[in-house]
Formats: sequence, C-alpha cells, structure tokens
Amino acid sequence: MTHSEQLKQLDTLLSQSRALWQVKAFDCTRLPWEKQFPCLAEKVWSISDTDIDELDKEQAKLNLELLTALQCDLQSHGIAWQLELLQQVEGVAFDTAQAQLFEPLLSNKLAGHFSAGIKGRKWLQILSFAAQIEPQDYEVLEWCAGKGHLGRLIAKAHSRPVVSLEWQPKLCDAGTEFAHKWNIPQTFICADAFEAHQSKLKPQQQAVALHACGDLHVRLLQLAAKANTQSIAISPCCYHLIQEKHYQPMSAIAIQSDLGLSRHDLQMPLQKSAIAGAKQQEYRLKEIAWRLGFDSLQREVNQRDQYLPIPSIKQSQLNQDFDMFCYWAAEQKSVSLPGGIDFPHYLELGTQRQRLTRRIDLVAHLFRGVLEQWLLLDRVCFLEEQGYRVSLRRFCSETVTPRNFLILAEKITK
Repeated sequence: MTHSEQLKQLDTLLSQSRALWQVKAFDCTRLPWEKQFPCLAEKVWSISDTDIDELDKEQAKLNLELLTALQCDLQSHGIAWQLELLQQVEGVAFDTAQAQLFEPLLSNKLAGHFSAGIKGRKWLQILSFAAQIEPQDYEVLEWCAGKGHLGRLIAKAHSRPVVSLEWQPKLCDAGTEFAHKWNIPQTFICADAFEAHQSKLKPQQQAVALHACGDLHVRLLQLAAKANTQSIAISPCCYHLIQEKHYQPMSAIAIQSDLGLSRHDLQMPLQKSAIAGAKQQEYRLKEIAWRLGFDSLQREVNQRDQYLPIPSIKQSQLNQDFDMFCYWAAEQKSVSLPGGIDFPHYLELGTQRQRLTRRIDLVAHLFRGVLEQWLLLDRVCFLEEQGYRVSLRRFCSETVTPRNFLILAEKITK
C-alpha cells in the first residue's frame, strides 16, 4: 500500500471518529459522546481511577480495554470503522541493532567527551538517530542545531563536513568551541531558520533535524524541497507549535481533508508519557481538580457555561488550601467572588470533573497514534510529491523517547 493510500485510510477513520477525539475535556461537564456510544461510556466509567494512567501509558492495553465496547456501539448503529488501523500504527518497528552502530566508532574516552553535559536519554536519541544516517560524501546541514551534538557525532563518525544552523549565539559559540578543540569539521551559522535566504540549503547536501518543533521542521521540508536538497532525515516533534491557529496541511491529500486541526488537536500525539512518580501524579490530579473546581465556581459567578483557563501555578500553591487557590485564581482573571462561598462543594465538583476529563482523554487517546501517523504521512506524501523517495520508521524505543519516528527522503534523480 502506498503512503498516499495509507493517509487516505487514516483520514477516513479520523473523520468518522472525530466526536471521540476532537474534544476539549475541560469544557465538558459530562461525556460529550455518551448518547451515541453508550457501551463505551459504561466501559470507561467501569475503569477504576487507579488503573487509568497504566492503561494510558500502553497503547496496546488501551486498545484491548476499550475497542470491544466501541465496536459494540458501532454495530448497534450498523456502521463499520477500520479499527484495525489503531493496531497497525503501533506496529511500526525499529531496528535495535542499528541504534548502536555508531558507538564502536568512538572510543569510550571520546564517547564520554562527546556525551558530556547531555542527559542520558538525549544522548541515546542522538546515537539512535545518527545510526540511521548512511555515510555520504557530501555536506550535512544540521537544522535547529542547538550546540550541535547531533552534527558533531555525524561529522566525527563519517568524517563529513557539517554546517550547523542555530539562531542563539551562545549555543553557536559553545558548539564552535567544542568543534575547534576536537578538530571536527563542523561550522556554525547563527541564523533564523524561517528566513529562506539564511537557510543555507542546497542540492548536494543532507539536511538533518532531531526533534525540530512544529513550524521549524515544516519550514525545513519546504525549503529543502525547493532547494532540491539531495537527502533529508528528520524526526518531527511538537506539532502544535505553529504560528497559525489551525494546522496548514502540506500534501495534496491532506489539503483536501476536512479535519481542520486546531493547536489543541495537535497536542494529542504528545500526550503519551510515563508519570514520573506517585507524588508527581498526586500533584497533577490535585491541580486538575482544583482548576476545575474553580472553573465550576466561576461559571456560577459569571453566569457563563464556558471553561476559564488560568495561568500556570507553582507546586507549592497546591500545599495551601483550596479557598486560597480560588482567591488567587479569581484575582488573576478579575473574577469578583461573593462572600459565603461553600468551597468544599466546589472542590467536590472539581474532583468529579477531574474524573470525567480523565475518561474523556482516555477515549481520545485511542486515536493519538492514528493522528500522529496522519501528520507524519502528510509530510511523507508532500516529499513524494516533490520528487523524493521516502521511508518512515522508528529510530529508537519509546522508552528512549515517545517521539521516535524518522522520515528519510532521497531526491530521485532522473
């Protein structure tokens, strides 16, 4: 099956199921789809609060837990969705042997110098990504390079010249200092990646980007395609970090889609991470309950049935009383609170809504992998339309990073 055919399949499923995933849980006071999907509603309320996060961390378990109920609802309506796509998108594997290819090229001492100051998982991401880059005899352009860790490894392993593009002068200076110290063929250019004339992209080149966010990696693909850059290797990240309010599709197929993805929708693929610990989990749930408790209060005070977001809070604020939190939040949003408020009542409402939002999100997360695959294939199909041969694979385990997809593209020469 071609990438364009896969994209069309995913687009159909996402369009059919949008009532289940294209929702804002904090806006809701009940399951927004419970009348249409009663079996699914009964199922999610049967899941204990203590089991939700464990299910949410493992997509295969989540699918197993919820898909039977969803299928029951679909059959009762006499409709069919390609729910097998939910399992298929999780089945894209990565080559564990390839992830270690570059380690033997560096002595233990040199590897220690190269990885100094890089957190363990980040270094593993760099190693795994670099292992997918085949040696070539032309220049590498490292996009949004930071201190140039990835480019430095490629330059040393392949003895290739690397140009690292980064807009922050301090990071460029730090990378340049390391390159000079170790006599690495790496040059830093301090420039804005959004400016086409500063991009330094050209035909005989390989452009690489590890976890370039949102518009930054989209801009790379557009400029590289325009410059006929020979080879591209990117791992997209943070799809929601875009300048426009809604997603701007890249490929002809995605442009025809009616999904209309908001920034909120684009955050869903990122909502897959392990909870750091019991204490962090306790604070997270408490904060949600308090936010929603205050929201229930402000809705009554303001006579507006609409969620009111409040600024980020310090963890220390959660060690205070709920009423103090409400007064702080009211001050931040210029809400005038009356006297005699029954704060325990609103805290209970917030706790109930917290339990509700967790279940709304749990169902939506059935489709987070499909949505991410749709976004990835939009990029893949765009590159194919520009004359590239493209592959999509995972470059490392999810335990290293959940953002582990890699797009590899080679310009087809006639």
